[in-house]
Amino acid sequence: MNGTGATVSGTTVTITSSGSFDISGALNNGQIIVDSADEEDVLIDFNGMNATNSTNSPFFVKSAKNTYITLVDGTENFLTDATTYTYANATDDEPDAALFSKDDLIIKGNGTLSIDANYNVAIKCKDDLEIENGKFIITSVDDGIQGKDSLQISGGEFNINVTGDALKATENADIEKGYVLITGGKFDITAGSDGIQAETNVTITNGEFNFVTGGGNTHSLASDASAKAIKSVVNTKIDGGTFEIDSADDGVHSDGTIEINGGTFTIITGDDGIHAETSLTFNGGDINIVKSYEGIESAIITINNGTIHLTSSDDGVNVAGPNDSEGFGGGGSTQENGQFLYINGGYLFVSSNGDGLDANGAIVMTGGTVIVIGPAAGQGGNGVLDYDVYFKMNGGILIGVGTSDMAMAPSTSSTQKSVLVKFSSAQQSSSLIHVQKSTGEELFTFKSPKNYQSVVFSSPLLTNTAYDIYIGGSSTGAVTDGLYDGGTYSGGTNKKTFTPNNTVTNVTVQ
Repeated sequence: MNGTGATVSGTTVTITSSGSFDISGALNNGQIIVDSADEEDVLIDFNGMNATNSTNSPFFVKSAKNTYITLVDGTENFLTDATTYTYANATDDEPDAALFSKDDLIIKGNGTLSIDANYNVAIKCKDDLEIENGKFIITSVDDGIQGKDSLQISGGEFNINVTGDALKATENADIEKGYVLITGGKFDITAGSDGIQAETNVTITNGEFNFVTGGGNTHSLASDASAKAIKSVVNTKIDGGTFEIDSADDGVHSDGTIEINGGTFTIITGDDGIHAETSLTFNGGDINIVKSYEGIESAIITINNGTIHLTSSDDGVNVAGPNDSEGFGGGGSTQENGQFLYINGGYLFVSSNGDGLDANGAIVMTGGTVIVIGPAAGQGGNGVLDYDVYFKMNGGILIGVGTSDMAMAPSTSSTQKSVLVKFSSAQQSSSLIHVQKSTGEELFTFKSPKNYQSVVFSSPLLTNTAYDIYIGGSSTGAVTDGLYDGGTYSGGTNKKTFTPNNTVTNVTVQ
């Protein structure tokens, strides 16, 4: 070690004053302690160092105004702690991490820090922890990187493999603290518990994230376990970034609220894709929930913008309060006041084996495009739509296909017309359904991936004129999610002519 203000006793190095210090070389079964009462910062360069300790932590910030650790460019640095810690006094329980700080800690630089945490946490700070950049390779028997008051990351590369939580903020007594803020970086996270967990807020504005939590989507969890990719107690807000999520538990979760304003998501999960207990708002983003139990769930769900594709083994979009949650196959639903699904814009595609849009309350749609593939013909007990109070269809485009059992249309209190068609027998997935004005103007052409026996649709183009329903045939249009755009339809069989004179028109096709 280079720098004045440090003392050495055996294999223990103690930094007792502010200033700059350079650490390089090997320290076997030793400890570096920062214990400075100065009002100035302690600046430490990790310049190719390897510190191990067989009875405790190899690096302990006991006291300092701020400690800055710089990972010197091009260097590799290593910390390894003990499997069991021995303390000077029986009442001591600190340090309890391979790199432990009781005061503010800032880590920066373009070097590499590898930590093998065998006792508890790899990096733990009892105050604010900031990471500006650097490359981190972390394995831990418990948590990876933990700040108490906050964990703030603005850059760097992180390869984290832990039994507990990967990134964490733990203060739960102060609403202004206990948050995780990530504005950049690249993260490859494998965690036995949560990937990112905050006692208050998780805010992400950018970054590349790859999560495997709880063993992945095929792994079963204990009833009291939590293995979510991103989890907050108060609020989760995501403005951007790319997210690859494979989780045994929810992909993105909050005990309070979630706001998604941007980002690209691919989510495979054994439970809910995105779940908020109180409210969930989409203002943007490209979200692909490839596998889930329920796709998105909250007491209030608002879709203002963005593109959402989801596949679920149960309900696709579920509006339910905390007591109504059906996670991991739990029991039914009860109507609760104040539970709403608002669709004001964006694009939503749902493929579900349960209800497509399920509201234990009400649905209001004013814009956007919604395509729902509900349960296939013959699969009873669920439908494309399931609402308890009303579905006010006031704008936008809705197309849903599924079983005729429990088939519902939007409410008669809507301001935009809708049509519910029921067939006397199942229609094959290979057959197009084409609806056009009797004068020839196309309303839509659609191909379902499942056999279906009912179709519900609504469009601002519906008027009080005659329409024909065709089955079969072909279209030369470009197809997205089963819906054809442009081109020419031909060759089908005219099964029914109807006129939507009412707000809701029911049509039966023999």
